[in-house]
Amino acid sequence: MSGSTGHTDTEAAGEVAPQAAPKRSDAALYTLLSVMFINMLGFGVVVPLLPFYGASFHAAPWQIALIFSAYSMGSFWGEPFWGRLSDRIGRKPILVSTLLANCACYGLLAFAPNIYFAFIIRFFGGMAAGNGSVVQGYIADVSAPEDRAGRISKIGAAYNIGFILGPFVGGSLAKPSLGPLGFQIPLLAASGLAAAAALGVFLLVRESRDRKTRGPQPSRWRMFGYAVRHPVVGPLILLTFTVGFAFSGIESIFPLWAHHRFDWQPRQVGFVFGLSGLIASPTQFFLTGTLSKRFGEARMLAVGMVGTSVALLLQPLIGDGGVVTYTLMATMSLFSSIAFPNTGALISRSIDADNQGQIMGLNNAASALARFVGPQGMALVFSGINVNAPYFLGAGIVAPAIALALAAGRGRGQRRRD
Repeated sequence: MSGSTGHTDTEAAGEVAPQAAPKRSDAALYTLLSVMFINMLGFGVVVPLLPFYGASFHAAPWQIALIFSAYSMGSFWGEPFWGRLSDRIGRKPILVSTLLANCACYGLLAFAPNIYFAFIIRFFGGMAAGNGSVVQGYIADVSAPEDRAGRISKIGAAYNIGFILGPFVGGSLAKPSLGPLGFQIPLLAASGLAAAAALGVFLLVRESRDRKTRGPQPSRWRMFGYAVRHPVVGPLILLTFTVGFAFSGIESIFPLWAHHRFDWQPRQVGFVFGLSGLIASPTQFFLTGTLSKRFGEARMLAVGMVGTSVALLLQPLIGDGGVVTYTLMATMSLFSSIAFPNTGALISRSIDADNQGQIMGLNNAASALARFVGPQGMALVFSGINVNAPYFLGAGIVAPAIALALAAGRGRGQRRRD
């Protein structure tokens, strides 16, 4: 990396530049966590409403599905864009701007005149909400390398809490009998929460980037090529996409699978997702960072992939529609919560401070792309091959990720020795 950005090899490995990890107030850290919570809460508020929201416009099923996918499509473009921009002009202005844009998009969605405007608004809303790379970049800026996995895992905890509460809030506030007007209250509530988060960032978060230390940025395509060839970042981005494809596909197909196998109804499905979120949040908040400090990020990433793959493989084989099914879904949630924060931590250790946001953005874009294509791919497998096939495919996809995690760890060790 030193040849393309002007930094030393040690800096490119993320081990120096102590100015990149100053102490910041707890208020700033937890305000940043609220950004991810608000993103997911707003997403969760809308998710259970979208089928009814689309129906209120007399939309066809494919149009409703397009509304679902528009958000991930927007995030795919937003993550690397905002990450790169935050490397150049700072994290704080991008966070405030994207949160205000998200606020506007939720408000506009409440008054969308038809389904086509709703799609456009959802796309730009997803793009505005694609600021996770900026949050991760900020945490990498202000945290010592050994603390990054723990702090990034707290982002996942906030994300899961928002996922749990969002559908409840949206379902409680919606009045479908009123047509499109009946969805204005939850959408306006999501808009207000985004505005509150923007105000919190503006008042409580200090800028983490020193303008005087920023050098010229390499082009987007040059950084993409660098990321793909990098012995640590390349395997991790591939891991993010493949495992994200499996996870998003399984999550989307699970209600259909459970209904087909056990005649489950929305109540049981909702309970499983709620239980998974309740397990994931405290795991990421209290356990992941400690384990990563003790055993290393690459090793814990590999362990998480092992547990996840085993749970996926066993679900169609021994799932019984009762305790075993709940336990296996909870196990998958537990191991994935242990695994995923280490991806961001490993990437942040391997990239110089001036390109954290852009590389994090590329990794998050891979995740957004996986969330877009994963559900469609698993749906084709479910309907075209066998109802259990998505689980076998998911396990088959996640298992090689163990090797990717270990390869990233070896690449990290080699760069340190060099």
